[in-house]
Amino acid sequence: MASNDLSHIATRCIHGGQHPEPVTGAVMPPIFTSSTFVQQSPGVHSGYEYSRSHNATRFAFERCLASLEHSGLTEEQERTCGGFGFASGLAAIATSLDLLDSGDTVLVMDDVYGGTNRLLNRVRVRSAGLKVVAVNMSDNAALTAAAANHAPKMIWMETPSNPTLKLVDLSHVAATGRACGAITVCDNTFATPILQRPLEHGIDIVMHSTTKYVGGHSDTVGGALVTGRADLAERLRFLQNAVGAVMGPFDAYLALRGLKTLALRMERHCQSAAQLASWLEKQPKVERVIYPGFASHPGHALAQRQMRLDGQPAGGGMITFFLKGGIAESRRFLESVHLFALAESLGGVESLIEHPAIMTHASVPEAQRAELGISDSLIRVSVGIEHVADLQSDLERGLAAV
Repeated sequence: MASNDLSHIATRCIHGGQHPEPVTGAVMPPIFTSSTFVQQSPGVHSGYEYSRSHNATRFAFERCLASLEHSGLTEEQERTCGGFGFASGLAAIATSLDLLDSGDTVLVMDDVYGGTNRLLNRVRVRSAGLKVVAVNMSDNAALTAAAANHAPKMIWMETPSNPTLKLVDLSHVAATGRACGAITVCDNTFATPILQRPLEHGIDIVMHSTTKYVGGHSDTVGGALVTGRADLAERLRFLQNAVGAVMGPFDAYLALRGLKTLALRMERHCQSAAQLASWLEKQPKVERVIYPGFASHPGHALAQRQMRLDGQPAGGGMITFFLKGGIAESRRFLESVHLFALAESLGGVESLIEHPAIMTHASVPEAQRAELGISDSLIRVSVGIEHVADLQSDLERGLAAV
C-alpha cells in the first residue's frame, strides 16, 4: 500500500508499505528464512536471488519504515521505497559512511552516541582516513562556519542528542548541506518518525537504531537507513549488498511487529516522561533536569516546531538529569531503583536507567565528556509504558537513598 494512500502516521505504522502475502493471504509477512531461491533459467528468477540481496521479510519492514519517514519514493522507483535494514545501528552508520571516499571530511554533532563517536574517531579516521570535525550543531552559526572552513562531504547529527538532549535545527542543517555539497544524515532514534521526520526538512538520510523505539521490546538488534533521494537509494542499495551487514529475517519480523504499535507507545512514552520530568524538577536532591518539553531547555522553541505528536508539541520519552553530588550519590541512586532496570539501551516498553559516563559513553574520552557536561552526576532515563505512578514511586525510592 503506497504511503500517499494513508493520511495518518498511526495508520501507516500498521499498513504502510504492506501487502498480504501473495500465496496464502497472510496478514503479517511470514519470516522467510531461505538463504537462496530457485531460478527458472540462469539469471531468470522471481525477484529473489539470494537473501543478503533480497529477503521478503526485510523488504516489508524496510518499506514500512520508509513510509513512516515519508521517503516519497514508490516501489516502482525503488524496491523498498528508500528503506534499508541492517544488522545493528552501528552497521547502518558504518554503511552510510561508505558513501564517502578516503580522506573526506565529516562534520559530526559534538554530542552523539558513544558508539558513533568510537566508530568515527577510533576506526574510520584510521581505516578510511576520514577527517572528523566535532561541531556544536545546536549553534547554527557554528555549523555554518564549520561548513565554510572544512568543506565537508557529510554532516552527521542527532536530535535530540545522546545523552544531553541537545536539539538541532534540521532545516538549517539541510540548507547548509546543500550549500556545501554535503550529504546530511540525521540519527532519528530518540524522536522516531512519530515525533519528527527529518526528510521533510530536507535531510538526505535518516538513521535509526531499530533496537530502540522501533523494535520497542528490547528483544531485537538492528539498524536502518531511509532516504528520499533516488540517487542515494541506488548507492545505498549497492552498499547494503556489497558490505553485507544486512538485517536478518527474524529481526526484520520483530522490528516490523514493533512498528505496528509505535504510535501508541510513543504517546505513552511522551506523556509519562513529561510528568516525571516535571516531578523530578521539584526534588531537592536533583540539581537540574534536561527535557525538550520544558521552557528551560535552550532548544524548547525549536522542539515545539520540530517535535510534534498528533500536531501538538512533544518532548519525547527520554529524560536527562543531574543529581546533587557525584559518583557515590549516583551509584546509591542507581542501585536503589528496582522498576527502572539499570541497563544500556532505551526505547523499550520497560523503563531503563543508566549512567552514561560509566556505561553508554565510557568510550568517549574523559576530557570530551567533561566538555559536553557528561559528568558523574548525570543520569539518563528511558521512560517506558508502565503506570507513571509506579515509575515515580521507584524514582522516589532511589532519591531517598542518596
